[in-house]
Amino acid sequence: MLGGMTTNAGEPQTRPRRRAPAGAAVLREDVTDAIRAAVFAELASVGYARMSIEGIARRAGVGKTAVYRRWRSKLHLVLDVVSALAVQGLPAPDTGSLEMDLRMLYEVTSRALRHPVASQILPDLQAEAARNPDLAEAVQKALRAGQEGVASSILAAAEARGEVGAGVDHDLALDLISGPLYWRAVVIRTPKLPKGYLSALARGTAEALKAL
Repeated sequence: MLGGMTTNAGEPQTRPRRRAPAGAAVLREDVTDAIRAAVFAELASVGYARMSIEGIARRAGVGKTAVYRRWRSKLHLVLDVVSALAVQGLPAPDTGSLEMDLRMLYEVTSRALRHPVASQILPDLQAEAARNPDLAEAVQKALRAGQEGVASSILAAAEARGEVGAGVDHDLALDLISGPLYWRAVVIRTPKLPKGYLSALARGTAEALKAL
């Protein structure tokens, strides 16, 4: 035997096991997921200002080193987690009717915004974003991009059916579609929507989009 390899003639040689380069950290996905979940829980529990790497690590059941291997600061960690929301998106409804598509979108969005974690995190992040341009950009991206793709799909389908005019202003349309629910959930924080609100909102928004 020489260097862990068989050298007798006619016998196959065994390749040595490859080792990770010295000092290289192998980042386990389950640990990363646990840390991200802990960030949401900490934001909901204590808010961004009082949140700490120590608290996140403790809640995730890992050491601080595990957090710092992935993100160099609390800000970068929160920016990464919030930005990830932007790519998750919502399912695009396709009922064959603009009003019904909007109604389904509002049902899903309303449930998401009323979730205890979201209802606590979003207002807190909005307040912090007013003092932190980097966080403001990430929050804006997460809030807007998550629905932008869905709204575009709804509008494209409505255009194809002739329910709205061709070349409708998508930015204005997105404001019309998304604004009311975020106003109630994030700004005035209405705990419960009035009966029939989502149906009336879908009907009114559909008529407004057709008038653009």
